[in-house]
Amino acid sequence: MAGAGGGGNDVQWCFSQVKGAIDDDVAEADIISTVEFNHSGELLATGDKGGRVVIFQQELESKNQPQCRGEYNVYSTFQSHEPEFDYLKSLEIEEKINKIRWLPQKNAAQFLLSTNDKTIKLWKISERDKRPEGYNLKEEDGRYRDPTTVTTLRVPVFQPMDLMVEASPRRVFANAHTYHINSISVNSDCETYLSADDLRINLWNLEITDRSFNIVDIKPVNMEELTEVITAAEFHPNQCNTFVYSSSKGTIRLCDMRASALCDQHSKLFEEPEDPSNRSFFSEIISSISDVKFSHSGRYMMTRDYLSVKIWDLNMESRPVETYQVHEYLRSKLCSLYENDCIFDKFECCWNGNDSVVMTGSYNNFFRMFDRGYRQDVTLEASRESSKPRSVLKPRKVCTGGKRKKDEISVDSLDFNKKILHTAWHPQDNIIAVATTNNLYIFQDKL
Repeated sequence: MAGAGGGGNDVQWCFSQVKGAIDDDVAEADIISTVEFNHSGELLATGDKGGRVVIFQQELESKNQPQCRGEYNVYSTFQSHEPEFDYLKSLEIEEKINKIRWLPQKNAAQFLLSTNDKTIKLWKISERDKRPEGYNLKEEDGRYRDPTTVTTLRVPVFQPMDLMVEASPRRVFANAHTYHINSISVNSDCETYLSADDLRINLWNLEITDRSFNIVDIKPVNMEELTEVITAAEFHPNQCNTFVYSSSKGTIRLCDMRASALCDQHSKLFEEPEDPSNRSFFSEIISSISDVKFSHSGRYMMTRDYLSVKIWDLNMESRPVETYQVHEYLRSKLCSLYENDCIFDKFECCWNGNDSVVMTGSYNNFFRMFDRGYRQDVTLEASRESSKPRSVLKPRKVCTGGKRKKDEISVDSLDFNKKILHTAWHPQDNIIAVATTNNLYIFQDKL
C-alpha cells in the first residue's frame, strides 16, 4: 500500500513545500502551535508561540502545468497576541496562539478567530488594490489645504496600486476565562461560537464582546474534589444546538442547548470500558483525550488519546465503532515518556474531505493515516531528507524487537523531541499540512 488517501485508490503522497528556517537552533517563538485550512482550502493559517499568525494563499494553477496544483505562498503575517501580565494574580499570560478557527466567507474579506490562554480576537483579512486620489481639501501627501484657496471642485477617483493585504482586529473577547483556553469552535449558525477552558465552556455572540453565557461549569465547590478537566470542545457541523466536550478521564459528553441554559447535564456520554488487562499506573494519563473532531457529515466523531484514535457513531455511546493504534509500540516505554513529560503531549487529529481517512501525528516526525473503508494504515515522515519537489514519501515501519529489517527504524532510536502535534487536511483535495516544531510541511497526492 502506497498510502492512505480518499476514495479507495492507493494515494501516493509526495512532497510539495516546506516553510520555515532550516536552523537546528530553533527559537521558542517560532514553534508552530496550530494549523488550520479555511473552508475552501485556498488559505492556510498557522499560529506560533510568539503570538504571530501567518496566512498562506494557494496560487492559481498554472496553465502550462495543469497537473500541478498551486503552491501556498505567504499572503499575510500579523502579530495577533502580545505577552501580558495579570497583576491581580501575578501571572504572565503567554502570547502563544492556542487555536485558530476560520469563519465561513460571506464577502470579499476573510475572518478568523485566534486565541491565546485568555483572550480571543476576531480578525478581518482584506485586500486593497486601489487608493483614492484627487481630494478637494487634502494634498496628495495628506496635509490639509486652506479652504479659502479652493477655487474648483474635483471628483476624487480611485487609482490602481500594488495589492496590500490588511489584517485588522474587529473584536476582542476578553476577561471571560479564569483558566487556560484550550478550544474555540464556530457554530453552524455563523452567529455564535464557544470557548472552553479546563473547567468551563462559554458561548459568545460574534457581535458582542462584553458578555458571554456560561454553558458548562464542572468546577467543584471544593477544588480538592476536582477529578477531571475539560480537554477539548467542538460544535456539531450542522446542528447548531449540539456540541461535545472531552475530558481528561477519557469520556466525551454530548450536550443539547435546547434542554437547558446550563448544559451540566449531558444528553449522551461516550465512554469505553477499560480493559483490566491493560490497567497500569499510566492508564488515566494515556486515556485523557487531547482532541475531538466531528466528521464533515456530522454522523461520527473522532477522539485522540495518547496511544490511539477512536471513531464514535453518535448513535452508539457504549464503545467506539473503530479504534486505530497510532503508536502501540510505545506502551512499553510509558515509564521513560512519563519521566521526560512526553506522555502529556497533546496530539491533534483531522478528517479528510469525505471522512474516509483520518490523520494524526506521532514522534520522530512521523504521521499516521488510517483508511476507514479499506482498513489500511500507513506511517509517513516529514523530513528535509525527502524534500525534493514531487518526491514520493516512502512508508516507514517501526521495529519493536528482534531482527530489524533494512528500512525499519528501531523503537529505541525514535527522537521524542521531534513530534507532530498539529495537522490539517484540505477540505476538498488531497493536500495536507503538517507542523514539525518550527517547519510547516505541505504534501499532496501524486497526480
